[in-house]
Amino acid sequence: MDKADPPPAGKSLSFGLERIGLLPLRFPVLTAVLLIALTLGAVIGMGRLSVDDSLSELFRADTPDFHEYETMAQRFPSSEFDVLIVVEGAMLLERKSLDQLREMVLELQFVPSMRGLVSLFSAREPAARGVIPPPLFPAELPEGDVFDRLVENVRANQIISGKLLSDDGQLALIVVALDRKVVSSTGLREAVGEIQNIAETMLKGTGLTVQLSGAPVMQLEIRNAVERDQLLYNALGFLLGAVIAIGFFRRVSLMVIAALPPIIGIVWSLGLFGFMGFKLNLFLNVMSPLIMVMGFSDTMQITYAIRDRLMQGDSRVEAIRWAILVVAPACVLTVATAAASFVTLLFSDSGLIRTFGLAGALSTLIAYIAVITLVPFLSLILLRNEAAFTDKLKARDAGVDMLKAFCGGVAEQVARRPAIFALGGLLAVVGLGAVHLSLEPRYRLADQVPDREQALEASDRLDAKLTGANPVHVMIDWPAGKSLYDEEVLNVITSVHDIVESQSGVGNVWSVETLRRWLWEAGDGSPETLKEYVEVLPKHLTQRFINFEANAAVVTGRIPDLDSAELRPVVERLDSLVQELRKTHPEFKIAVTGLAVVAARNSGSMIAQLNVGLTSEMIFVSAMVGLAFRSVLIGLVTILPNLFPVFAAGALLAISGEGLQFASIVALTIAFGLSLDATIHYLNRLRLETRPGEDPAIGVKRATVLVGPALMLTTLVLAFGLGITVFSDLPSLRLFGRLTAITLIAALIGDLLILPAAMLMARRLAARLRKRGNGGELPDER
Repeated sequence: MDKADPPPAGKSLSFGLERIGLLPLRFPVLTAVLLIALTLGAVIGMGRLSVDDSLSELFRADTPDFHEYETMAQRFPSSEFDVLIVVEGAMLLERKSLDQLREMVLELQFVPSMRGLVSLFSAREPAARGVIPPPLFPAELPEGDVFDRLVENVRANQIISGKLLSDDGQLALIVVALDRKVVSSTGLREAVGEIQNIAETMLKGTGLTVQLSGAPVMQLEIRNAVERDQLLYNALGFLLGAVIAIGFFRRVSLMVIAALPPIIGIVWSLGLFGFMGFKLNLFLNVMSPLIMVMGFSDTMQITYAIRDRLMQGDSRVEAIRWAILVVAPACVLTVATAAASFVTLLFSDSGLIRTFGLAGALSTLIAYIAVITLVPFLSLILLRNEAAFTDKLKARDAGVDMLKAFCGGVAEQVARRPAIFALGGLLAVVGLGAVHLSLEPRYRLADQVPDREQALEASDRLDAKLTGANPVHVMIDWPAGKSLYDEEVLNVITSVHDIVESQSGVGNVWSVETLRRWLWEAGDGSPETLKEYVEVLPKHLTQRFINFEANAAVVTGRIPDLDSAELRPVVERLDSLVQELRKTHPEFKIAVTGLAVVAARNSGSMIAQLNVGLTSEMIFVSAMVGLAFRSVLIGLVTILPNLFPVFAAGALLAISGEGLQFASIVALTIAFGLSLDATIHYLNRLRLETRPGEDPAIGVKRATVLVGPALMLTTLVLAFGLGITVFSDLPSLRLFGRLTAITLIAALIGDLLILPAAMLMARRLAARLRKRGNGGELPDER
């Protein structure tokens, strides 16, 4: 279009919503006041943000499984507040090492946040009726043969062996139960930090290594990673946007116009999250770069259009008005499609993913408002002396000219051989789709936890030496009127303990039955004797397995951190054996539960549900695009190039063996919505460049040359803006970033090669059908 060309008239893609961008031109002072007020209010809201480090939030749902897990965690909170201290070394059972280790255990007793502690020094000599037996380890460790016999007794002790001490005698587990109330007041960082400091100080120079694991340590590492990543993503996202903008536009003023609105969009969104009570977590943590790239892709398109019109001789106001009326309608549609991709997440069973979907949908709207108001406002303020401005731009336009030449070459090749590119795209979609459909759901707890910190490494050592660190529980509710010491209640607990202990892959089983067996070693495990010991044992120890107020007991085993597909058969087998007990004791309620159990049962179905949502999104969004362009043809043609990037990323997941994880399905869902940005801007330009009676290939070439450079640069911003999450310590976020970057780059390939070819073939076919009088009239793409 030349200078005389007015903004195209006709039906708007956005029902006139783009005209919001004209308000700053009419009311600049009022706009400035509102923008400042909103930003200051958002800063206040950001101060209310906190971090959600819960390991169970991903599976929070209104389901019996999760309700049972919550009940168990409330009745027996120890597993959620246990810090696992893993001490390892070849010299562990030497006298000097045991002395230092016991000194460390004694020092830990004085940690204010500690509620109780279990270690190999907690074990006692065999029980004697009516007398509390002495500790297994005497006050002064013996020497010589006497010490060797002590070590043999320790390794043979059923309370210790395989539970607190590995079979090879080189790894010891110390369990520190934190006091929930103290931790809530002093903070998790201080509590874990004090334990870490004592352990490292007391064992320094012994040749023993010490690492911390358990839910509190994992939560702290997640919190630290989220806070660190939030700062990193914001800084790198801004830097990336600024570098690309200044490199592309060659003017600081244009860089500010393109980069500042997304930053303000981040501030506004985070402020709203704070006022709404949202907490930053492993998914919401990616929202800052997501807002940055969503906003920046649109600011690039509008700013590029303003720049182009200035170079063609328009005045500042004319250029801004033209860009708003011509380019912004496509921005509205991209916002609608991106919001639709987030809305599909609202149907997930996971509360965490639903929150992410709501936050994402709100963020797309906020990003659009920031862009549509700030770009014209900043352009009005910063673009002065248009003649000198355009002269400088023309002298530094080599980069844009190079991109235009490249896009022109691509368009020429596509126009010459549209059938080859369209057929190639179809074959690629079919082939990649077949591989994509072979993906199986995958989930591991390790995917949520930083894998460059100590917690996972310590858990791996427990997996290798003590059957695992992840607890699996069987909660037993006995009927009212009975007590723990009734024979039937004890028999049920014993049966459950035997069942859990017999399961392959489950070890380190603890319950009331553990104490009872120890008593039977001395010849008397009767209910009366058991009651004596339960009453004199420390409450923090008995409350791990008994809740008298709730008439409940729990049997706890530990399992390795396996993929949910491997863990599910173990859980199902355990539940089927427990089912026999339920039949013979119908008045008892027996539930197999725990976070690992909830994950094994629900992760696969939840991921499959999200995958169905992605398929529904593809169909819905294609229909939305066709409706917006008032063309069934466009709606159908966009299916092929939009399937290509999703199937390409899915095929890569299948080939790499990573499977379909929560992070990957969310990444595919969001990347699909974002990849439509380029598709919609291309279709909008093609609509504007189509001339009645002209060869469709000419319009395709013009549209590709005019919009191609901006599409390439915005895709670069999108891919790298989300790709910076590969620097995260959280493996799920690294996968998210890598996958979205690949999807967006594949989407650009589809938009520059497959989409033009498919449109060209469809238009030529429709023209032939019209000519023969069989196909009806081709919808007017303008």
